[in-house]
Amino acid sequence: MKSVRLMAVHAHPDDESSKGAATTARYAADGHEVLIVTLTGGERGDILNPAMDRPGIKENIEQVRRDEMAAAAKALGVEQHWLGFVDSGLPEGDPLPPLPEGSFAAIPIEGPNRALVEVVRDFKPHVMITYDEHGGYPHPDHIRCHEVSMEAYEKAGDPEAYPGTGEPWTVSKIYYTHGFIRKRMQLFSDEFDNHGMDNPFKEWLARWDERRNIDDLMARVTTQVECGDYFGQRDDALRAHATQIDPNGVFFAVPLEWQRRLWPTEEFELAKTRVKTSIPETDLFAGIED
Repeated sequence: MKSVRLMAVHAHPDDESSKGAATTARYAADGHEVLIVTLTGGERGDILNPAMDRPGIKENIEQVRRDEMAAAAKALGVEQHWLGFVDSGLPEGDPLPPLPEGSFAAIPIEGPNRALVEVVRDFKPHVMITYDEHGGYPHPDHIRCHEVSMEAYEKAGDPEAYPGTGEPWTVSKIYYTHGFIRKRMQLFSDEFDNHGMDNPFKEWLARWDERRNIDDLMARVTTQVECGDYFGQRDDALRAHATQIDPNGVFFAVPLEWQRRLWPTEEFELAKTRVKTSIPETDLFAGIED
């Protein structure tokens, strides 16, 4: 197949490296055009790596996160575009405080909708990746990311919609990325036990079982993309986001050999399609002809 274009839409810098990253690296390596669209600058992200909690980082966090994003995109071999909205932060408390004025999830949605449609019409992706209706997890920017991505999928090809944003372009398919798969975590947990090693997943799985309201997203998965050869690039991209990712954290607890042997895929849900395909899929471009 000739080059097909893939666009992954993410809320913050670092999301592209923790959600579907090896898949985007694989398609880029295969010669396809891959564009990461980052909706906000991640300005309100906490510093989660103790080694980066030092003078000059928090004061310059916007530029630091831009530099991190550039390094991550290089590691994955993809292009990246900033949409330019301001991180909403993750509100905490009961009741929840209002979102910061002017932040991405607080402003009228028409502006982000128009901005993303313009990028879609310019890049002309055949396939888009975004988050499900819950945002993957209930961060206000992730939920808004879902909303604007679905609007772009629906309206980018409508010549009556968003005049002045370029020629219409119809996207063929849009997927949700799913990472919290219980069976995957259980396989890794069992492997730690089999080797008599400290198991970082045991408590996590126990909490999952206690909270019976947590869905097993594997039931929603339609598409598994083989991408184990690119897990190293994914991890390099994660480490590039040094303010957000602790290199000694759980992201890197499972040896790559185990991951490639036990679960060498990333998981997606085909949300909408305008082309005929068969489920289950092993390729995001299934059903798309040149």
